[in-house]
Amino acid sequence: MRVTPADIDLANSLADAAGAAILPYYRAAHGLEAKEDASPVTLADRAAEAVMRELIAKAFPDDAIIGEEYGVTEGTSGRAWVLDPIDGTRAFISGRPIFGTLIALMIDGWPMLGVIDQPILKERWLGVVGKPTLFNGQPAATRRCAELSKALLATTSPALFGDDQLHAFEHLDGAVMSTVLGGDCYNYGCVASGWLDIVVEAGLKIHDFAALVPVVEGAGGRMCDWQGDPLTADSVGEVIAAGDPARVEEILEALACRGH
Repeated sequence: MRVTPADIDLANSLADAAGAAILPYYRAAHGLEAKEDASPVTLADRAAEAVMRELIAKAFPDDAIIGEEYGVTEGTSGRAWVLDPIDGTRAFISGRPIFGTLIALMIDGWPMLGVIDQPILKERWLGVVGKPTLFNGQPAATRRCAELSKALLATTSPALFGDDQLHAFEHLDGAVMSTVLGGDCYNYGCVASGWLDIVVEAGLKIHDFAALVPVVEGAGGRMCDWQGDPLTADSVGEVIAAGDPARVEEILEALACRGH
């Protein structure tokens, strides 16, 4: 099965609808609550996911839906729409426009279509396997990085790493030119557009990373786990995004020192 024009049209419609649901809550009363895992959730998260689920069910009723807020709706088609209505809720509640809506279509467990949408800045990355990634309708391209020591690295927060993972990340941090903290999914759009070189994270769930893979790879980069394997529905959530695939082996070598 391949991604069809109808899939792409729906993905864009989902992003439009989610953005419209989010905007009234931005820098306004957003009904912040803490979930069972202590992570924040707002009325905007729930409204955006609800409207996307409704559109998917109408367009493709046999497709599964995996969402951060409302869980799994089983399907029979071998296809699953994976939704994170606001990736970066902490940025959203603090009025910082570096959160994003993530929309992925996975087919037989593989990410085949991905959207990163930032509704405040009106920025959208669309990646489809076999096609060039588009940023606001124009081709996006990662940048080449001649050596690791010249790379700009990003991660959302070192606090999200376990002890061994943090040790490995600090080893990589010492090998690059500079490291930027914060950014969630927005960092991966910046890799796709050639403004960042590397993103490394751990503890991600499927709705956190599925959409990112087609976006980064369609722009000429590479995404994998910390062992260098492709990211699929079975991945554990250790994620690398490299704008220049030539640097991946060096990144893996730096991260392999965990616990040493």
